[in-house]
Amino acid sequence: MAPRDRKKPVWVVEKERNRKGEGPGTLWLFGLHAVRDALLNPERKKLRLILTRNAADKLAEAVARSEITPEIADPRRFPAPLEPQSVHQGAAIEVFPLEWGSVSELCAPRGDTPLLLLLDRVTDPHNVGAILRSAEVFGARAVIAPLRHSAPETGALAKTASGALERQPYLRVQNLASAMRALKEMGYFLIGLDGTADETLETVLDKLPPVATALVLGAEGPGLRKLTKETCHTLAKIRFARGFGSLNVSNAAAVGLYITMQKHKD
Repeated sequence: MAPRDRKKPVWVVEKERNRKGEGPGTLWLFGLHAVRDALLNPERKKLRLILTRNAADKLAEAVARSEITPEIADPRRFPAPLEPQSVHQGAAIEVFPLEWGSVSELCAPRGDTPLLLLLDRVTDPHNVGAILRSAEVFGARAVIAPLRHSAPETGALAKTASGALERQPYLRVQNLASAMRALKEMGYFLIGLDGTADETLETVLDKLPPVATALVLGAEGPGLRKLTKETCHTLAKIRFARGFGSLNVSNAAAVGLYITMQKHKD
């Protein structure tokens, strides 16, 4: 009689289920910071961890706390299926996307004046990663984007976010306009950031009482779509010092969040 097969590792079982359509897709996070924060996040479902010996030494405490056994790899033949240009620093982990819950569950005001950020077809993972980092720093309740035509969780996004992906809620919804209307019903005031607007963000905020606020930003180039603009309560621009001003969308998000946070404090 042949010996009984050893129990398959969890990551093998999960990948087989995924191929059969029995579960959500997985992704690979890479880089020391992104992998460390994923290891330390109890909400992140982890499947497979690949480290070089040097990276294993640097991440020893996080690995011990995560209770996942790493595969030690030769840095010259790093086996994780990453893009060739990925700067993995000898660390990669296969995980499931985070589940943050619904807009109604996470964003409903609870006697406070929360701040949200909505992204209209911002597809560059580096921009979204930087936006998540700013959203965490300036206290946004969540970042919301459409399920299609927006940057999904990827290793590149996670690396740019420098750990914020594990802590800053990133909700992707079926329809952005529908989510905006739901936020209005919750009491949010929606401000679309648009360089052609008549009023500055400071001017708009000065006219408002303390209120839950959502800033809406569009992709670089096309900006906010027509329906998105129409669904906002108003449009506002970031004040600039010269005759013409244009910011990268991640920089505009950071400036807009900072201005709104300061107004909420006043």
